[in-house]
Amino acid sequence: MVLQSFKNCLWLSCVLRTPKACFWSTASGGLIIQSVSNDVYQNLAVEDWIHDHMDLEKQQVLFLWRNSPAVVIGRHQNPWQECNLRLLRQKKIKLARRRSGGGTVYHDLGNINLTFFTSRKKYERMENLKLIVKALKALRPQLDVHVTDRYDILLDRQYKISGTAAKLGRTSAYHHCTLLCNADKFVLSSVLKSPFKGLKSNATPSVPALVKNLFEEDPSLTSEVLLDAIAKEYAVQHQIDHHITLINPADETLLPGISNKTKELETWEWVYGKTPKFSVSTCLNMAYKDSVLDVKINMDVKHGRIEVCNIDLPEQWLPPGLYSELIKNLTGSKFCPNETTTLVTTLLRLCPQDDELHSKWSLLCENMIRLM
Repeated sequence: MVLQSFKNCLWLSCVLRTPKACFWSTASGGLIIQSVSNDVYQNLAVEDWIHDHMDLEKQQVLFLWRNSPAVVIGRHQNPWQECNLRLLRQKKIKLARRRSGGGTVYHDLGNINLTFFTSRKKYERMENLKLIVKALKALRPQLDVHVTDRYDILLDRQYKISGTAAKLGRTSAYHHCTLLCNADKFVLSSVLKSPFKGLKSNATPSVPALVKNLFEEDPSLTSEVLLDAIAKEYAVQHQIDHHITLINPADETLLPGISNKTKELETWEWVYGKTPKFSVSTCLNMAYKDSVLDVKINMDVKHGRIEVCNIDLPEQWLPPGLYSELIKNLTGSKFCPNETTTLVTTLLRLCPQDDELHSKWSLLCENMIRLM
């Protein structure tokens, strides 16, 4: 594992590595750690583990991490409202819900993630962001970067290069933020654009912003260079040695119970089921034969499951019994294309062997599944 960690982080070859077995206890005052994993669920689980297990009254921690392509929503957000779920599935981009508030962000290996852990008394996200700006200025004094009152970092007074979120516990707290180095902006803008119409929700909405990569401003500002500069500045401000400790988020000997935290973050019940209650009111324009049918859909969704379902179909378009079975089976089911596909396929087997009826049924179900 040590060899693999070394291979994954060759750029840290000049940085002193502390043995994993004792680094929690040997570091005093402050600690800088970096994940060797690019899995979003594992890295979010590390945040939870540090928040829950470390004595942040005695020790402050900077956690550095990067993810393979993923969209991460805030604790109180609605994924159907925040992103293009169909596109995520097509591109095999993971969707995760973090435990902090704030808006939705796109992660890939060109996006740096920084988590500052402190006691609640010492929590100060403005100071953390100023630390990042100072590190950037130390690298390139000519960079026009500053922190806004909304706790964003702007480049050239208009481009957002960092967004912020936080979790405040009873005694512990963490503030995490992103830093756009060389992320895929085309994918970012595509996946963070929901095609959903007719959704009403009290969930926290994201605020759109113009973004730019630091790499576009200066190609020498790679992720490795930026991470090292921020780690150095953190070490200076906290008067600690510039040690970056590599950790494997799957290592139960180092992080007891971490696998359970990771598994929970991967579940449908957490990612989708924690969505605040919302309603869907839309009209499906379905082309059938030589006409276009307007089918009105009204649903209430709670904990990611359909609580109330009404489908306004043309009279006698489907047999009343089949329509009733559809409504009955949808009610209580997940607002999810996979579960709905299984449900309607099962119901189709109960239909009479009638080609026209099967055609109508398939058309209606395909359009409904597209909503999800």
